[in-house]
Amino acid sequence: MYAIVDIETTGSHPDSNGITEIAIVLHNGAEVEGRYETLVNPGCKIPSFITHLTGISNEAVASAPCFSEVAQHIHNLLSNRIFIAHNVNFDYTFIRYHLQVNGYHWLPKKLCTLKLSRKAFPGLAKYGLGHICRALEIPVVNRHRAGGDADATAILFQKILREGGEKLIKDFLKKDNHEQILPPNLPKESIQKLPYIPGVYYFHNAGGKIIYVGKAKNLKKRVLSHFTGLNTGKKRQEFLRNIYEVTFTECPTEFTAFILESIEIKKYWPEYNFSQKRAEQFYGIYLFEDSAGFLRLAIDKKRKHTEPIASFALLSDAHRTLWKAVKQFELHPALCFLQKQLYIQADIACAAYNIKVKQAVAFLQENIGTFAIIEAPATGNKKSCILVENGKFYGMGLLPPNNELFDPAHLKNYLTAYPENEMIRTLVKSYIQKNTGQLVKVN
Repeated sequence: MYAIVDIETTGSHPDSNGITEIAIVLHNGAEVEGRYETLVNPGCKIPSFITHLTGISNEAVASAPCFSEVAQHIHNLLSNRIFIAHNVNFDYTFIRYHLQVNGYHWLPKKLCTLKLSRKAFPGLAKYGLGHICRALEIPVVNRHRAGGDADATAILFQKILREGGEKLIKDFLKKDNHEQILPPNLPKESIQKLPYIPGVYYFHNAGGKIIYVGKAKNLKKRVLSHFTGLNTGKKRQEFLRNIYEVTFTECPTEFTAFILESIEIKKYWPEYNFSQKRAEQFYGIYLFEDSAGFLRLAIDKKRKHTEPIASFALLSDAHRTLWKAVKQFELHPALCFLQKQLYIQADIACAAYNIKVKQAVAFLQENIGTFAIIEAPATGNKKSCILVENGKFYGMGLLPPNNELFDPAHLKNYLTAYPENEMIRTLVKSYIQKNTGQLVKVN
């Protein structure tokens, strides 16, 4: 039992647009057994370009029922039937959204005649409704009207059934068949090649440009999760329509995928990544000698061509660390710019004080350390290695299974160096706090 549907709307996004017309053709798999069609008052003005395309004007829908008035009847017609439309997700998201707003739960199985047509009639230049109707000589009365397009889709569906459609339909309705949920411009081959391992994935637009970068513990599962759910917002729908290809880079562990994602976002600056695209601003503890010969520690924003003793993502962390050094090595807070005190005791011996400062510097640098994060990979027998040198992320790669030497110079033969950023520093800091057993101290 099928319901073949077409709608006309005021725009592309259900949460900010209304339905102006709906047609439902009821089909039992052999023939049409019923039909419903009505104009709908969308509750908003119809843009002139929509009127020009469909012929549906504000005057035409002025006396038409609102969707809330026909929602129950539409729900009854669609219930317990497989929902069919050409480019099904457009009609489906609109109808489901407006039914849900009116209190009706509806979660049908669905079929897309556009995707079915690619299987049943391979080799056509285009598979839009108008193009395929011309190619298969399907008559269309009132093109770009719900009734005319629904009737044409019903004829197309019957032709698909005659071309081995029953098997195609069974294949499409299988629970493990993901093709139904894919964005309209994304070929299923892009999903089929995704592995079930950690990695970084890239969504590309029609021109091949990377528009989104994501990380995953399970690449296939994570990519498919982008296409499920009922987020009908304009930004998400626009995002899905712009996905034409998915590529990926395998990673040995989930943690290395986290790091590579941050590196790639900074490299490609994708249009739909937002959280890591703000300008970085982090802080460092610096050492300098003043005009009186005192060595002084100071917190400042990280600047180009300067290397701090220690770096911090948050100003509060820098203050906390410097105060700890001040108390432990009996440094003067004013000489570390932690107190506003213009007068410094005259009896502070410069040489003796400078020795304490050097001890504090050694403590800060030792506290940062040089170490490797060693993890077992998801596949293979090589070990995943991330090198942190003097508190700074150096790079990552895979070590031979029998490697027992953890000298930085040796490790770098197997690692790829990457630029460090604030997100990576935060990731590494969080990781080492929770996974000390994975750390190998490096001399």
